[in-house]
Amino acid sequence: MTILATITLVLCLLLSTPAMADDVLFINARLLTMTDAPAPSAPTELLVRNDRIAAIGTDLAPAKEENTLTIDLAGGYLMPGLAEMHAHVPGNQDSEYRDDVLFLYVANGITTARGMLGSPDHLELREALKRQEILGPRLFTSGPSFNGNSVSSPDQASKMVRSQTAAGYDFLKIHPGLTRAEYDAMAATAAELDIAFAGHVPANVGLLHALAAGQASIDHLDGYIQALVPDLRDASGGLFALELLDRTDAERIELVVEATRDAGAWVVPTETLLENFAGAATGVEAVDARPQNAYLPVELRARYRRALTGSSAAVSSARGYLTLRKRVLRDLHQQGVGILLGSDAPQIYNVPGFSAHRELESMVTAGLGTFDALKSGTVNPAEFFGFPGEFGVLAPGAAADLIWLRDNPISDIRNTRSIQGVMVRGRWLDRQTLDAGLAAIAARYAE
Repeated sequence: MTILATITLVLCLLLSTPAMADDVLFINARLLTMTDAPAPSAPTELLVRNDRIAAIGTDLAPAKEENTLTIDLAGGYLMPGLAEMHAHVPGNQDSEYRDDVLFLYVANGITTARGMLGSPDHLELREALKRQEILGPRLFTSGPSFNGNSVSSPDQASKMVRSQTAAGYDFLKIHPGLTRAEYDAMAATAAELDIAFAGHVPANVGLLHALAAGQASIDHLDGYIQALVPDLRDASGGLFALELLDRTDAERIELVVEATRDAGAWVVPTETLLENFAGAATGVEAVDARPQNAYLPVELRARYRRALTGSSAAVSSARGYLTLRKRVLRDLHQQGVGILLGSDAPQIYNVPGFSAHRELESMVTAGLGTFDALKSGTVNPAEFFGFPGEFGVLAPGAAADLIWLRDNPISDIRNTRSIQGVMVRGRWLDRQTLDAGLAAIAARYAE
């Protein structure tokens, strides 16, 4: 990419950003408040003042002053911003790539992210995002993960919990490799200090034990396939327990669903990640040809291609495996288990932001209704974090995190892609601004 081209794109991005206004007034908007019945409102108005929703109603004329930006949605749909609940955010060592990832989230309507592999610089980034010094979603971050390499004993696991809690991380991230004694020490100290832990289920721990220990969220449906195998001795089972498929007993689904519900745990399925691996069974080319891959760095895209090419032989039974996972997800939802939108991005061909919309489609395919799928990325994350009504809804006093959609996502979940503009805590980004930012990223990563 030439210097002239870079300057041109940056100027386009800056010039297309509206001037700061005291108020932003959306008119002729059909609202998906996520607090009412699953149907858009009649055309109405919504007023944003600073970073909050100030009012909802009709004829908000007193707000229509000189320094008010009025945006006519012409009958379009306004909904709360989405949360990516299994996000990965680069560190400050590569601030350009980090900022690209954050912009990709925002450009796709992601206004909240749960960072699942944190570091000390993420604590600084969280505050910079809060102050809007950097454009991106609000960030909840874990610390460095608890895994077989970072934890060497139960005592050291407990000390690690105390250290991360004192540092100010929002939660603890669990990776594979912990012994049961190490896991239990971590869980006991976390309960003492009132800090949540989430992520994987270590093989030596098992799903039922993790649920009983109070793990806040089970990501990737990790441990569920293993729990469906009677009298399991070897808990590995290969990549996400794919090799255990033929040994599972579907009658055990009721057991694991009830255990999850009774424990009050949440589930982050990340179905798209598994679907990407499944795509290798019929060839990597179709997965690699997705248009959104233009927003991946060349070397990262090549790494993904090698990973899927190397895994193609292992996913020959992927169709039955995905069918079983979706049945588990459907039953979890039907029995009242909280589902959270998370796609694991950036990860194997999951482009930040774009993959969240594919994840919503996967949820609907599994049996969730469109409204319930949208709840997984709006009201559910706010409830999970203990901030109901703070974000994820359209209501006076809530954060001004908004997505303007051209088409109704209740009638077709794919319409969440019809984004015309995004507001991040009161900062408005119209379609021209979003397109300019995306073009700059694509040009920077052009092969």
